[in-house]
Amino acid sequence: MSIAGSVNWRAFARQGSKRQETVAQRAAEAKATVSRDFAYELLLMFVRNERVAALTVPILAIVVAVTMLNWANDPTRLLLWLATIFISEGILLALCGRFRNQPRETVDLYQWQRNLAAAEFLYGVCWAAVAFTEFHHNNEAAYFFLFAALTVVTAIRMLFAASVMPILHAGTVPVTGALALRFLMTGDVFYWLIAVVAIGIHFYFIFLVKNLQRTALSMLDYRAEKDRLIEELGEAKTASDEARVRAEAANLAKSKFLANMSHELRTPLNAIMGFSEMIKDEVLGPIGNATYKSYAGDIHESGTHLLKLINEILDLSRIEAGRYELSEKALDFGDIAQESIRFLRLDAQTKKLRLVTDFKPEMPRVFADERALRQICLNLISNAIKFTPENGVVAVRTGILPGGEAILTVRDNGPGIPDEEIPRVLSAFGQGSLALKMRDSGTGLGLPIVTGLAELHGGRFELRSKVGAGTEASVVLPKSRVVPNALQPRKQGENVMPFPVRAA
Repeated sequence: MSIAGSVNWRAFARQGSKRQETVAQRAAEAKATVSRDFAYELLLMFVRNERVAALTVPILAIVVAVTMLNWANDPTRLLLWLATIFISEGILLALCGRFRNQPRETVDLYQWQRNLAAAEFLYGVCWAAVAFTEFHHNNEAAYFFLFAALTVVTAIRMLFAASVMPILHAGTVPVTGALALRFLMTGDVFYWLIAVVAIGIHFYFIFLVKNLQRTALSMLDYRAEKDRLIEELGEAKTASDEARVRAEAANLAKSKFLANMSHELRTPLNAIMGFSEMIKDEVLGPIGNATYKSYAGDIHESGTHLLKLINEILDLSRIEAGRYELSEKALDFGDIAQESIRFLRLDAQTKKLRLVTDFKPEMPRVFADERALRQICLNLISNAIKFTPENGVVAVRTGILPGGEAILTVRDNGPGIPDEEIPRVLSAFGQGSLALKMRDSGTGLGLPIVTGLAELHGGRFELRSKVGAGTEASVVLPKSRVVPNALQPRKQGENVMPFPVRAA
C-alpha cells in the first residue's frame, strides 16, 4: 500500500513538474512573441517614414546641388553626386516596399535589419561624398552652407530612423564623419572648431533620438497592452454571451417544465379537493367519526393551499417564458381594488384591521388586463393584511401621478422590512425573516408575480419599507395606458377617506 502511495506521489510530482515546465515554456514563448512583434513594429515605423517622405530628401539634394553649383570647381561631379543620391534612395525605397509586402509571420527580422542598414549606409555615404566638393578660393559661404545642409540631412535621417538605432548610425555617421574630416583638412583652427561643433551636434541629436525612441517603445507597449485588453474583452464578451444564452435556454426550459407540471398536477388535485370537500361536508351521509371529518377538512385545506401554489408557479412560469397573454380593455382601477378588498374583508376582520381606501371619483380608466390587475390587487392587499398586526391599518389608494401615470398604492403600519431583505422578498420563493417565523407565510411568489405583471403592462413595481414604520407597495402603469376621455364617476356611498393614513 505504501509502495503504491509512493509511486502515485512521484507520478503526481512529475506531473506537477511538467506542468511548471509547460507554463514556463509558454511564458517564454509569449515573451519572445512580444519581443518579435516589437522589433517588427520598429522596423515598420522606419519603413513607413521612408515611404511617406520619399521626395523630401531628394528635393533637398536637388536644392543643395543647384546652390553649390555657384561655388564648385567641377559642376559635373555635383551632377554625378546627385545621380548617386537618386540611385541609393531608389534602392532604399525598393527594399522598404519589399519589406511591407512580406507577411509578418515569415519576415526574418535580423536579415531585414541588416539589409535596411546596408541600404541606409550606402545612402549616407552618397550624402557624405558632397562634403569633398572643391570650392573656388575656399569660399566661406560655401563651407557654412555645406555645414548647414549636412547638419539638416543628419537631423532628417535621424528622425526617420529613430525607431532602429543600428540603421540610424549606419546612415548618419558617414555624413557627420565626412563633414568633420573636410573641415579638419582645411588646416584652419576655426574650421576645426566647426568640425567639433558638428560632432557635438551629432551626439546631441542621438541623445534626443534615444528619448524619442523610448517614447515610441512606450507607445508600442501601450498599443500592445490595449490590443491584449481588447482581445481579452472580446473573449470575455463571447463567454458572457454564451453563458447568457445557456442561462436563458435553461430558464426557458425550467419555465416550460414548471408550466407543464403545474398543468398536470391540477387535474388530480381538483379530484382530491372535490372528494375531500364532499367527505368534510358529509354530502353522502354522516361519517360517524369526528376525527375522520377533521382529517378530510385538513386534506381539503392542504389541497387548496397546494392549488394556490401551483397556480402561482404557473403564472410566474408563463410570465418568465413570455407566454402570459394579456386581454386588454378599459378598466376602472378603483373598482378592481374595491372588489379585491371585498374578497379579503373577512381576513381583515379576523385580525381586527381597519381597511381604508382613497379612490378618486373622477379617475380615468386604464387600458389593461382585468385578471392581471385583479391578481396584482389581491396579492398586494393580502400581503398587507397578512403582515399587519392586530388592530392595525391597511390603506389602499388609486390615483394619477403628476406625470400622468396611474398608480395603485397599498400601505400598512406593520413591522416593516429591513433594507437588506428587500431584494430577497422580490425574488422568486424569497421570504423575509418575519415571513419565515409565521405559520402561514405564503410561497414567496406573490411579489415576483406582481413585478412581472406590472412589467408586462410597461409599468413598474416599487416597494418601500422602514422597520417599525410599515411598508408601502406601489404599482405604476405608464401614461400611455391611461384613457383620458373615459372618465367614470365613482358611485355615491363608497368608502372614500383621506390618504396617507395614520392609525387610530
